Amino acid sequence: MTEQKNSSTSIRLPILLAIMLATGMFIGQQLPHHDANIRLINPALNSAQKSGVIDEIFGYINAKYVDTVDLVTLKRETIDHLLEQLDPHSVYMSPEELMHEDEVMNGNFEGIGIEFIMVDDTIQVVTPLSGGPSEAAGILAGDKIVTIDDAKVAGIKISNTEIFKKLRGEKGSLVKVGILRGVESKLRHFTLARDVIPVHSVDVAYMLDQTTGYIKINRFSAPTYKEFMESVRPLVEEKGMKNLVLDLRGNPGGYLNEATELLSQFFPEGKLLVYTEGRTERRTDYKSNGRARFNIQDIVVLIDEGSASASEIVAGAIQDHDRGWVIGRRTFGKGLVQVPYTLSDGGALRLTISRYYTPSGRNIQRDYKNNADYNLEADRRLHNGELADPTRIKQADSTKFYTGMGRIVYGGGGITPDIFIPIDTSFATDYYFAARQHLSPFVARWLETQEQGKLPNSADAFVRQFKVSDQLYTDFITYVEKQGVEGNAQQQAQSEYELRLQIKARIAKILFKNEGLYQVLNDDDPAVEKALQVLRSGKPVAQNSN
Repeated sequence: MTEQKNSSTSIRLPILLAIMLATGMFIGQQLPHHDANIRLINPALNSAQKSGVIDEIFGYINAKYVDTVDLVTLKRETIDHLLEQLDPHSVYMSPEELMHEDEVMNGNFEGIGIEFIMVDDTIQVVTPLSGGPSEAAGILAGDKIVTIDDAKVAGIKISNTEIFKKLRGEKGSLVKVGILRGVESKLRHFTLARDVIPVHSVDVAYMLDQTTGYIKINRFSAPTYKEFMESVRPLVEEKGMKNLVLDLRGNPGGYLNEATELLSQFFPEGKLLVYTEGRTERRTDYKSNGRARFNIQDIVVLIDEGSASASEIVAGAIQDHDRGWVIGRRTFGKGLVQVPYTLSDGGALRLTISRYYTPSGRNIQRDYKNNADYNLEADRRLHNGELADPTRIKQADSTKFYTGMGRIVYGGGGITPDIFIPIDTSFATDYYFAARQHLSPFVARWLETQEQGKLPNSADAFVRQFKVSDQLYTDFITYVEKQGVEGNAQQQAQSEYELRLQIKARIAKILFKNEGLYQVLNDDDPAVEKALQVLRSGKPVAQNSN
């Protein structure tokens, strides 16, 4: 994990990701939360405050109620209950929640810039983040942080939250860390000046073959378009990329304008990309701006049940205009637009003000009448079989919409892909999930015993040459048993292939960062394999949609 978030990557079961992200996904206009113009459109709230009825009730409760009441909690629960009557994406955000979202969506936080894991109650650096204070000071992958500001943090029970508080802080403030490196017995001391650390929305960009690039975007935050263009440029100018696989699996969305800016790279000027409309909001059309800088020929967009909002806008525009192939599984189905309104307590009301529609006129928002079950959709799809069998997909809206080439598409429940890829749950045993939790510390310990010069020196070579030996796998099984994971011969056999793959992927992650991780995983990914197949076919999208 970094100072900002957990870096553990659940790649092979995106269904779990969808469940976790359901309440956090949104698409909104990119407005600052404390903009004065936002305050000016809140007269209705001021009028409501003058009536004072709710405040009077809370006043009586506070002054006269028979028992002591936590008024802050009571008010929060009242607000939450009120907004639950609207839709699942209209929410109140506390000042703390708003600050966290600002860090994620604005693409930076302030700290020392490391990604770390806990190994035997010790903080171990996975990688110093590029351009951050730790990298500049000479901290290396594998270093163990023993002290922070002379206080011992190794060998004691310390939570990730406590670590974040110690390492993060205002830009320019100093923090002293004591580092133990390799087999050294003496601490190295580094005094680091905290700085702004970017939170990247583009996880990785590399070439799948001589003409096809791969880019994975994890969210649509403020710098996404800029990061995307910076990733595309070397692939086109230095690697010869002509075609693109854009991976939006597990991407919960974000800012609408970042999605439309990105889409403008794929279309000539004036193409309708999406439009929004609401009860008090006039229809607004978002069209391609004509500033496509690179000649990207054929496109595949990868989606799954964790792809939502801005991800669905991108997939919907590509599909409706027959610009490329959409491959994977049905998306989450989130077609509502939120705008943040600042509140007097420093928090914000994120309120749904309109719906968005794909170029063919589809609104892909799922039904939310039963809000209690809304976030269980991913689990429901797993159990009703649609993640393994596309014939089990039930269209919530039978209205037919048509793409530019006359293909029939539907709204009302997400974007249904042109080509379906079933989820693989064959390895998903209780043993697998228990053992997987110990992959990162095991790999970190194993790498300490290896002579670096004997390992492949590039991600490409690592994918081709490195094999998880029987001894390495046996050592892992022994390690997880020592951690209290009970062995089960049948489940071990069922999960062995996937665990071996994950061991290799984690080693590649430490050695070659995200490029190594994704090269290993994508080398065994049926969606990526199918994407390459259709791109190499040279046939129009309609001929490959079955």
